[in-house]
Amino acid sequence: MESYVPPPSSVPPPDFRLRMALPHGIPVHRTPLHPVNFLLRAACVDPNKYGIVHPEREFRFTYVQWAARILSLAFALRATPNWKEGDRCAVIAPNTPLILEAYNAVPAIGGIIVPCNIRNTKQEIEYVLNHSGATVILLDSAFAHLVDANNPGRSPDGRPRTVIVSNDTGRLSSANGLPDPYEHFLMRGRELWTQTQLDADAETARKGLPMERARRDWEHFTLPNDEEIPIVLSYTSGTTGRPKGVLTSARGSYLAAVSNVFEATLTTSSVYLWVLACFHAAGWCLTWAVNAAIATHYILRKVDNAAIWTALMDGGITHYAGAPTVQIGIVNHPTAKRLPQKVRVLVAASAPTAQLLGQMEALNLEPVHVYGLTETYGPSVRRYANPAWANLSVDARARLQARQGHAYLASDEVRVLRRPDPSKAGQGQKDDDDDHLVDVRSDGVEMGEIATRGNLAMLGYYNDTDATSKVVRGRSHAGSWFLTGDLAVRMPGGEVMILDRGKDIIISGGENISSLNVETELATHPAVMECCVVAAPHPRWQEVPHAFVVLKTSVSAVSEDELRKHCVSRMSKFAVPAKFEIISELPKNSTGKILKAELRKRLLAAADKAKL
Repeated sequence: MESYVPPPSSVPPPDFRLRMALPHGIPVHRTPLHPVNFLLRAACVDPNKYGIVHPEREFRFTYVQWAARILSLAFALRATPNWKEGDRCAVIAPNTPLILEAYNAVPAIGGIIVPCNIRNTKQEIEYVLNHSGATVILLDSAFAHLVDANNPGRSPDGRPRTVIVSNDTGRLSSANGLPDPYEHFLMRGRELWTQTQLDADAETARKGLPMERARRDWEHFTLPNDEEIPIVLSYTSGTTGRPKGVLTSARGSYLAAVSNVFEATLTTSSVYLWVLACFHAAGWCLTWAVNAAIATHYILRKVDNAAIWTALMDGGITHYAGAPTVQIGIVNHPTAKRLPQKVRVLVAASAPTAQLLGQMEALNLEPVHVYGLTETYGPSVRRYANPAWANLSVDARARLQARQGHAYLASDEVRVLRRPDPSKAGQGQKDDDDDHLVDVRSDGVEMGEIATRGNLAMLGYYNDTDATSKVVRGRSHAGSWFLTGDLAVRMPGGEVMILDRGKDIIISGGENISSLNVETELATHPAVMECCVVAAPHPRWQEVPHAFVVLKTSVSAVSEDELRKHCVSRMSKFAVPAKFEIISELPKNSTGKILKAELRKRLLAAADKAKL
């Protein structure tokens, strides 16, 4: 990387202006909160510090170069055909500079970024593109099979989509001489930026004003006066079977980033390794938190344990994030050895087991257990460690760390709510009155539903008021709460601990899988009469889908391979059941509802027996 020369689109001009214009009439005591300002501040404070490094592709940018590059992208995006403020820009890319650049450039021009899960099928991607109404697509060439770049179709309002393909080279041409379309797109943006500046120079000269007043750069774009303006539309699966679009705001993203700086202890000396997928809940807003800390992004295109250990040993890594399934692969890799520096690891999806905790600590990896959802900007709850735990056994510490904990810095305190006692109905309290949801006792026994609200709660589900109304409950005078669907208790120490997952979501390797969606697709097989998909325990992935299948009476047998092939063509690879178990009938209650809990117990019992 020492010989790398950034393309002209990433070269800052003299006297580079690193601030966005303020809204007209804004008072002196207020500047709208917006996460793009973290990038501009970092470029001002330490312009020559490397903001992002991409060793795999051998290029990197200082913060001031990166700010110039992102400004070029902003100009280029705004000039795409038919672009309008509020338009959606989809990004289909792994962890790359491209997606991090889009998280800044798209909101800067008043757009909404739609990060897409690269593990989805082409049909699932098409649903997201249509539902979001995306008019522009930034596409990594390794995932060109997910979108037809030559015929990308039109947005729902009839406008043709624009697709820009990136080869992730950081250069106008690769070593084999092939041009990188994304880099040339940035050059077009730089030309537009330069021409706009020349026009400003001419206007300044015409008015006889001092020429230094003509320099604008980032001031060509204005901060939105409304902090609640949506800037990210992330898609998440639910039991409805269709992914829901979660809208999050500039204000929430800003405060989530600030919270992550505090909760993860990010500093100017930090180097954050991108193991977590950037498309998951806006990369938990670490996309902006690293900039806020004036730290360094260290890019990995995929989870490669050998590459992760190379980065940990040679890249000065201080932080990364990922699910326990990712940690299992990391700590058990042949090259794993104790690091000279402590690395803080944000762990979510589930708590690390005692075995995993011991392995991580032996390698100088310090887990920080966090909890959150796409609807809460990623993590919004953290388990705070107690120094007194140091003398406890690993098993005891693991049990304590497994609790979800307390609210993040910028979030309201998390609650565990239940319906009121039915016996008190008629005493000024209605059983279905959302204003009378009550807190459970702090006894570790009484169960309720985790609820949160405040700065780190979503704006709502895009174009789905019904789904929003089901999870955002309570009247305005009493305060609304977002009900997560996760069942939990509150411990005597005040911390929250999840007992069961709501909505039958299966979390496998950090990926959310809708059991209903898998069931719907599996049921299309001509031999299947009924089916049910539940989570089965797995030593590596924590959970995997397990399908129970009842065959039609006219069918005597069907192979697992046939059922698996049927599913592979219809859903993401990680959603395909690991096991297809043929049974004579599904357990049901008196109303005909399938008893999924009974099936889960059966799988847990089998797993426990296998350990003996």
